This record gives sequence, structure tokens and C-alpha cells, in this order.
Amino acid sequence: MTLSITSTAFGHMEHIPVRYTCEGKDISPPLSFSNVPQQAKSLVLIVDDPDAPDPAAPKMTWVHWVIYNIPPYVGGVEEDAGSPIGGGALEGENSWKRTAYGGPCPPVGRHRYFFKLYALDTTLPDLHHPSEAQLERAMKGHVVAQATLIGTYQKQHSQ
Repeated sequence: MTLSITSTAFGHMEHIPVRYTCEGKDISPPLSFSNVPQQAKSLVLIVDDPDAPDPAAPKMTWVHWVIYNIPPYVGGVEEDAGSPIGGGALEGENSWKRTAYGGPCPPVGRHRYFFKLYALDTTLPDLHHPSEAQLERAMKGHVVAQATLIGTYQKQHSQ
């Protein structure tokens, strides 16, 4: 059995409902974690969009949410999780320079949103609102399993 991340709001490679985007309530979707390895000491969740700003010519990865030190026994994240998440989990900084969930809001086209879950063999120190890159450096050598859920979104008025 391998680490898994799923959502009751959308399936893998399916459309993310408007509710979880800038055109809706801009709240985090419900996420479930399963098959966490026994050796895991903490979990990390990173949500990003590698298609920014335009999927036809991506230039950057836009980070929507960064959470680390999620206890391995936590079965997921509730809808509209808010901040702080609880259980000792800490949030990093997204591309809006906020420590919270920021939903899909693509300027053009249909983007892919990667909900990446990592199981680590350690609990990380307080990194003081790290960026995705800073967190990935701190995780290096500690990832024992990973899983990805991909959702897609295109603004309703976008072509």
C-alpha cells in the first residue's frame, strides 16, 4: 500500500469546484490522507500550479499552500481548514506572501493544481514561514513516501 491523497470534492485530473477558487469562497478543499508509512514522523502538504501564468507558455510555479509538521496520524485536512491547521502543523508562505490557502485563480487557460503530500522520517524545526523552495531543501533526504492529487481549473469567463 502506498501513501495516498484524495478529495471528496474532486477526483484526480478532474475539475476543482468553483467553491475552492478565487471565483468562489476561496476555501481549502477537504483532503484525505491514507496509507501513511509507519516510519513517518510528519507530513508535508504543498499545493502548487506549474502552469503559471499561461499553460501554453508556463514561466513559473505558483504556490498556493504550504503546510509542514502535520502529525502522521492526521487523516487529512478538513474543508476550509483555516489557519492554524492544528496538531503542531506549521504553514509556510505562498506566492501571495500569505501563510494560508489561496485557491486557483488562473489568469488564462486551464491550469493543473498539484496537491503534493510527503511523508517524512523527521519532524522539521520551525522554519518561520518558509517558501516552497526553503521547505523542499529542509525535507531533502527525509522523504519516505509521496503522493500527488492533481485537479484542474479554468476561470468561468476565461477562454
